[in-house]
Amino acid sequence: MSINRRQLLQRAGAGFGSLALADLLASSGHLQADDAPVPDANAPTNTSSNPLAPRVAHYPAKAKSIIWLFMEGAPSSVDLFDPKPELTRRDGQKISIDVFNGSPGPLMKSPFSFKQYGESGAWVCDRYPNVARHVDDFAFIKSLHSDSNDHVPALYQINTGIARPGFPAAGAWVTYGLGSENQNLPGFVVLGNNQGIKGGPLNWHAGFLPAAHQGTLFRSEGNPILNLTRPPDVTRDDQRRQLDLLARLNAQHLEERAGEAELLGRIQSFELAYRMQSEATSMIDFSTESQLTRDMYGIDRKETRSYGSKCLLARRLVESGVRFVQVYSDGEWDAHSDLTKNHTGHCLATDVPISGLLTDLKQRGLLESTLVIWGGEFGRMPVSQGKDGRDHNPQGFMAWMTGAGIKGGTSFGETDEIGYKAVVDPVTVHDLHATMLHLLGLDHKRLTYMHNGRPFRLTDVAGDVLHKLLA
Repeated sequence: MSINRRQLLQRAGAGFGSLALADLLASSGHLQADDAPVPDANAPTNTSSNPLAPRVAHYPAKAKSIIWLFMEGAPSSVDLFDPKPELTRRDGQKISIDVFNGSPGPLMKSPFSFKQYGESGAWVCDRYPNVARHVDDFAFIKSLHSDSNDHVPALYQINTGIARPGFPAAGAWVTYGLGSENQNLPGFVVLGNNQGIKGGPLNWHAGFLPAAHQGTLFRSEGNPILNLTRPPDVTRDDQRRQLDLLARLNAQHLEERAGEAELLGRIQSFELAYRMQSEATSMIDFSTESQLTRDMYGIDRKETRSYGSKCLLARRLVESGVRFVQVYSDGEWDAHSDLTKNHTGHCLATDVPISGLLTDLKQRGLLESTLVIWGGEFGRMPVSQGKDGRDHNPQGFMAWMTGAGIKGGTSFGETDEIGYKAVVDPVTVHDLHATMLHLLGLDHKRLTYMHNGRPFRLTDVAGDVLHKLLA
């Protein structure tokens, strides 16, 4: 059965694939304006055929971009920002409790000391002295809970809202809703860690959303993206001619195979890679940064060089119009043994860089338009594991937010007196995502995508905006 071009694009879906091909054909004069595909009615307005073109949000936004400081491996709330006097008082006492690995030990007090900081009097452990200087800008969420006590499904849930693989990441939903302000860089960038993220690329996958919204993994040293550099014996003009020929051949191929979204996605990825060759490389050229800035992020210190470089790169990316940047810490906060050594090392690696990022964003006026989130995939138990570790705990953990639209110096929710379960104003992952989208001007109930015959959203069928944390 033969079909015309309009039918071809409709069958390919109203997402990235059809939009990418439409944009290529239109720019080459092969597609008339009235043949353009119709965008999803539930998405914010996008008058361009480019899937990553900036969109008009549902309502005026506080935030333009997000930097998510992801502490993979699950930091312990009671040892960093949420001290529990009762845990200290009952140190060594055995209680009945369900744990993930082996037999639980007795209750274990924090090995760290705490002080109150700022006008808000927020408690911070002695291993985070530089981060502590910013607490009056923080909104603490101390009653998060999730569904899985295993790292991989917990990572999927905090990243996609669902503790199963295959669903779109939060960053993919954000760029689907808002596009990106820089067409020469991906709208969603992931700055990975040095050991590989548990669950891999499914943590930043586009899932069933159009492929243009998938996260792109950047490295903070060397070429930001592997194989991005053009071979030395190929000129820019030669490469452009090759891409034009490839686009024509792919379009012919597609006419015989209606609806192949992966092919359409590949066409757009070639074009983006071509545009990124100069701009992405310049992103990691820190030679234009002052020594003061390098010191602020700890770039020249061994302990802080890696995370400091990623935090500085995150600032440069949002400053250049990238919508969503996720910054994974190196190693894992997975302190099943020797929590003191584990958390001391991670605090040393991240304290100065995070403080530097927040200071830099504020000095440049970027914190007013950038939402910064800190947290991991779950928390840790109040009882010991082995002699001096803590097991996984999804029933009560914390995160903090700062920046655009956040009411600083606030705290929401509480765990019980030993830090085991969320008992006051429990907060779900869906609530966290709903709040994040709200600050970007997106109504989480309206940001939907039709898949398998029904509308899906990042927050599934739940989620409430945490209005008490908003300015």
